[in-house]
Amino acid sequence: MVSKTDDIPASVPNCNVNTVDLVGETPDRKETSKGPHKDPCGHSVDTAVMNGGGAHDLSEEESKQDGAGDTDGGEDSNEQEVIVIQDTGFTVKIQAPGTEPFDLQVSPQEMVQEIHQVLMDREDTCHRTCFSLQLDGNVLDNFAELKSIEGLQEGSLLKVVEEPYTVREARIHVRHIRDLLKGLDPSDAYNGVDCNSLSFLSVFTDGDLGDSGKRKKKGSELEQIDCTPPEHILPGSKERPLLPLQPQNKDWKVIMTPMQCLKVLTMSGWNPPPGNRKMHGDLMYLYMVTVEERHISITASTRGFYLNQSTTYTFNPKPANPSFLSHSLVELLSQISPAFKKNFTALQKKRVQRHPFERIATPFQVYSWTAPQVDHTMDCVRAEDAYTSRLGYEEHIPGQTRDWNEELQTTRELARKNLPERLLRERAIFKVHSDFAAAATRGSMAVIDGNVMAINPGEETRMQMFIWNNIFFSLGFDVRDHYRELGGDAAAHAAPTNDLNGVRAYGAVDVEGLYTLGTVVVDYRGYRVTAQSIIPGILEREQEQSVIYGSIDFGKTVVSHGKYLELLERTSRPLKVQRHNVLNEKDESMELCSSVECKGIIGNDGRHYILDLLRTFPPDLNFLPVEGEELSPESVRQGFPRQHRHRLACLRQELIEAFVEHRYLLFMKMAALQLMQQKANKESKLATLTENSSPGAAVPALPSTETPDGSAESSETSTETLTDANSDAAQTESTSDAPQAAATETTTTEAAPKTEPMTETDSSATTTTNASQATPIEVNVVPTVTTNGPLVPFATAIQNGECESPLEDPKSREVVLNACKAVGSISNTSFDIRFNPDIFSPGVRFPEDSADDIQKQKQLLKDAGAFLVSCQIPSLVKDCLDHSALPMDGATLTEALHQRGINVRYLGNVLAFVDKTPAKAQLEHFYRIGISELITRCAKHIFKTYLQGVELSALSAAVSHFLNCFLSSFDAVAHLPADELVSRRKNRKRRNRVPGGGDNTAWASLTPSELWKNIVSEAQSYYHFTLHCENADQVVEKYGLQKITLLREISIKAGIQILIKEYNFDSRHKPAFTEEDILNIFPVVKHVNPKASDAFHFFQSGQAKVQQGYLKEGCELINEALNLFNNVYGAMHVEICACLRLLARLNYIMGDHHEALSNQQKAVLMSERVLGVEHPNTIQEYMHLALYCFANGQLSTALKLLYRARYLMLMVCGEDHPEMALLDSNIGLVLHGVMEYDLSLRFLENALAINSKYHGPRSLKVALSHHLVARVYESKAEFRSALQQEKEGYTIYKNQVGEAHEKTKESSEYLKYLTQQAVALQRTMNEIYKNGSNASIMPLKFTAPSMASVLEQLNIINGIIFIPLSQKDLENLKAEVQRRQQLQESGKSVEDLTVHSPLELEDKIPMDVNVD
Repeated sequence: MVSKTDDIPASVPNCNVNTVDLVGETPDRKETSKGPHKDPCGHSVDTAVMNGGGAHDLSEEESKQDGAGDTDGGEDSNEQEVIVIQDTGFTVKIQAPGTEPFDLQVSPQEMVQEIHQVLMDREDTCHRTCFSLQLDGNVLDNFAELKSIEGLQEGSLLKVVEEPYTVREARIHVRHIRDLLKGLDPSDAYNGVDCNSLSFLSVFTDGDLGDSGKRKKKGSELEQIDCTPPEHILPGSKERPLLPLQPQNKDWKVIMTPMQCLKVLTMSGWNPPPGNRKMHGDLMYLYMVTVEERHISITASTRGFYLNQSTTYTFNPKPANPSFLSHSLVELLSQISPAFKKNFTALQKKRVQRHPFERIATPFQVYSWTAPQVDHTMDCVRAEDAYTSRLGYEEHIPGQTRDWNEELQTTRELARKNLPERLLRERAIFKVHSDFAAAATRGSMAVIDGNVMAINPGEETRMQMFIWNNIFFSLGFDVRDHYRELGGDAAAHAAPTNDLNGVRAYGAVDVEGLYTLGTVVVDYRGYRVTAQSIIPGILEREQEQSVIYGSIDFGKTVVSHGKYLELLERTSRPLKVQRHNVLNEKDESMELCSSVECKGIIGNDGRHYILDLLRTFPPDLNFLPVEGEELSPESVRQGFPRQHRHRLACLRQELIEAFVEHRYLLFMKMAALQLMQQKANKESKLATLTENSSPGAAVPALPSTETPDGSAESSETSTETLTDANSDAAQTESTSDAPQAAATETTTTEAAPKTEPMTETDSSATTTTNASQATPIEVNVVPTVTTNGPLVPFATAIQNGECESPLEDPKSREVVLNACKAVGSISNTSFDIRFNPDIFSPGVRFPEDSADDIQKQKQLLKDAGAFLVSCQIPSLVKDCLDHSALPMDGATLTEALHQRGINVRYLGNVLAFVDKTPAKAQLEHFYRIGISELITRCAKHIFKTYLQGVELSALSAAVSHFLNCFLSSFDAVAHLPADELVSRRKNRKRRNRVPGGGDNTAWASLTPSELWKNIVSEAQSYYHFTLHCENADQVVEKYGLQKITLLREISIKAGIQILIKEYNFDSRHKPAFTEEDILNIFPVVKHVNPKASDAFHFFQSGQAKVQQGYLKEGCELINEALNLFNNVYGAMHVEICACLRLLARLNYIMGDHHEALSNQQKAVLMSERVLGVEHPNTIQEYMHLALYCFANGQLSTALKLLYRARYLMLMVCGEDHPEMALLDSNIGLVLHGVMEYDLSLRFLENALAINSKYHGPRSLKVALSHHLVARVYESKAEFRSALQQEKEGYTIYKNQVGEAHEKTKESSEYLKYLTQQAVALQRTMNEIYKNGSNASIMPLKFTAPSMASVLEQLNIINGIIFIPLSQKDLENLKAEVQRRQQLQESGKSVEDLTVHSPLELEDKIPMDVNVD
């Protein structure tokens, strides 16, 4: 089979070619490899790229970044691009009726519409919606950009002119007024609608932190602080109350109470106006009740709003006298109701004072798992939204429903040549995706709630399909036995998420001309719904006719298509998919470049769509037992292969990337070793090669060079050092029998799984038996079927210049060939690993002539599976041990697994691995989170099927019963809900019921012991993990879990919302939950997250700069990234949050504390809104904010924030977690600063205990903890205790860093000082005893710690160190930075790094590091 990499010039892959080679330029941009990339700020980005597949994401970004560069005249145009975006703003004057003219800052990019939005939000003009802006009497077009408007310049006066209403405008006006009245009402956030979500930061900061004027009463602040935390926050407290999770916001009490503006605002029953009234300009009628209990009827007419004379029962549309005709409803009501006028003004003042981030909608809906009991109010707009489909004017788009498919695909087709174009395109893609996700979620809920008519209503409910709002919905059941061979319903449930991952992957590669469907997967009430956009024309045709590529029956019939092959070929390199042939039903060979399930359909719009991407990534053989196939020893040793629920288990994209990168390092090392070998051979001009002396001598010299991991494997090297003359024989025989190899392998495999990611071995790979045919030393680090001849395991670092020579020399060509074969590359001339996704698919047959190739591919899959088990899982555990990965809850644990390419189905394995780790005690937190994740996931699986059998009227009773069985100590007996409607039997006859409806009370028979039995058996069958427990109390006891944490995890996973109150889980007399406690069931939504590639690229460059110590440039780049992120995502997004956090840290390090505070405040608000109020990231953000508050002298706020963080952490993962030590050290230090010594000690001693447990008693972190405790004892004048603590610290320093280290010296100085103080104190005491009252007492120095010293310690524990540097240190630092960069480039022509502006440093350089 011709390999696709042959078109790349054949040369020993020096890394430059190779990066491109791996990444593969997308064909519309061939300029990737021309010289070092410059990003628009002119910094070279080469340094950021690593070799190997891992670089893929970044280099993709680069090619985009650079796409414009070469075509439009190099870097200059790129610099222009950035300037375009930062075009300077200017000021215009706005004159609205009835207000003074005011100034408004605008930017030339803005549309006129954006000024409209600003005016509708401003306190004094917010009640206007129907107006135009005029410049010198000309009306401005809403969709024009400001820069395109003639005569608009600095200081221009724009007039706000009231326009006549239409029905649409009148409705928009009423809706807007209702939104203003609800401006502070959190009920939308609790109900999870309109992208509202909760934020509680303002409760703890009393308003905006930025307003320094109001709150900087530094001197007096010390006296007023009440530092005592609530009982439940103190170390050692066992109670975990739920109520503080949502502290009551003062503003909210306001709405619920007297600050009501109107009692009722609703549409009148007299709508729509009759014909004769239409001709008088009546648009609609409203009915209102004012706070003063006055009932009024209002007409909305083209000229505005006025009172009419209708009452509830008589229609009299004539204007009342006086009619109070006003252009805005607010003006009208202010004249009629004094209470409205007063309260509305107050309400708007409050609304505008809130931080904008508390009000802006988030891009995707965030749901809260707890909520208070909110009073249900009368609300016409809400009612109207619920009962008319909002499609008529949804998003105010002309025409009827939105054509989602057209929108999704058109945005993809937008131009992307330069930065402004790309920003526009990415912004459009992101907006459409978030709208689509919201619409799909609403539709899925409507489908499950039974509010949508099926398109095949005659079939049974499981098989029904639906169309609503131009979106197609199907349920996750195996209809028509489609998945029968793959695992039935289990496969049908897994397929949608696999498909979504495929859509995500192809979307990220972003090939022009290839289209995927908008896809959203929604889990709601136990059902899985897939929502997809509709290919134009697909519904009119039979599927058989429309599929022109791929297979509709899992490979029995297969078709191919030239254009699809060409398009998919462009994705094959980044997605690592191998082009391959399969046989169709007529035994003809069909070429494919994807899995057979992937179907190609050309829509009526002429676009090439691909769908059913569920096998984009290769299968996971560890969970796919295949008869007659033996897995590699690492996998077998851990009990694989295992039977899984379905046969669709595939490897994650992250794993494929990591595996290819791992193989790439190996490839480079092998090539380097062989070239060195050849050099040695040449130099020692041997008469014959058969004598083994010289090469043999050359080899043992190598092991001393180290791997990137820094581990030398000399012992193994000597085991198989065999070289031989017959190098041609290398290319002959390629497969070998496993049994022969097994014996020789033992030496290496024993060592393999323990440490080195490098020593992966396979028994079926090598044969040392035919030594006669050995190649010039190959490397058996990860042998595959392609290798043959004896291989030497070794490890070596590549010398930069070593492999730059081109392949004219047949010897070096052969070196590459051998290396390619050894790592399983599909090309013989360069490194290129790809996977065939159809291997082991039932029903797929391959042509005879590709048998070798298939064999290679099978081996590659086994290797990848072994790599996951023997490298990725240990590396995750290692990262947790050295605290570079710190999961706090289920979500962050899952993320940590996924980042390393480990699927959650391996969770049982990961836990078993931790269990066997010698340092298990230091992984206790990880183990506990893992167990709780495992239990709640099993419970979720059971809950899913449990809910499917519950009818709507019994839902809350069933959910509360399930939670009782899961968590309550009470032996739960289900209380069947008392029938609210006794005659319910009659209306049972309705035909079209919700899927799985029916008179089903089977749920009521579930008992706690049965549920826990099911959880244990689910853990065994799904995760292959043995749980030892029969009920909730045993689990809590055995694994140290908290019931509140389990409740949070199951609620988030299953979409349950419960009433926020204190639950008594441990009562044996009554159940913890009643049906009144279940407030809602929310959907759990999975969707694609489109990325802002340019912004992300800037962000990464900025991070790289900061790490190299170029803080100022880093800061500029990050600021630029922030601009671009805002441009694409709008104001709210997870990535913007990360940007703000880094920016705040940089501001802080560079001494701008105030700016740091303001940026970090935004980061906290955004994290609360986008991730959730108790998400681990939010907890971290709170801690950072507290530090900056302290630095700004706002001590009480700092404490409140730290207490909040501690409460959330207790709730999410309990007290026993390494991160808690950091938090407690922070709290202890601040308390020490405000002289609350006893309290401070409690927190610091707890921190010391946790640090000793998780970092080991000899860690530097522990030494620091000892020192902090000693300082507090010193302040309390308890010198003996202080000395004892400091001695401990001193011992650690002495043993760890030696006597000469400054830390050790500091500690020793402090010990001397403490000893003097102790002696002085003793003298004084003796004096008093001896001489009684007339003793002359030396005044003792009891110093309260200075704020500066407390801040210094805070900086140290939070990983920010200010290091004083001498000139010599500076030179060393520069050299070090350069050396690191060279390492990073390993193999690239290293530019002279002095080109960069030298470090601009004062005598102190702040470094962002972590202690220890």
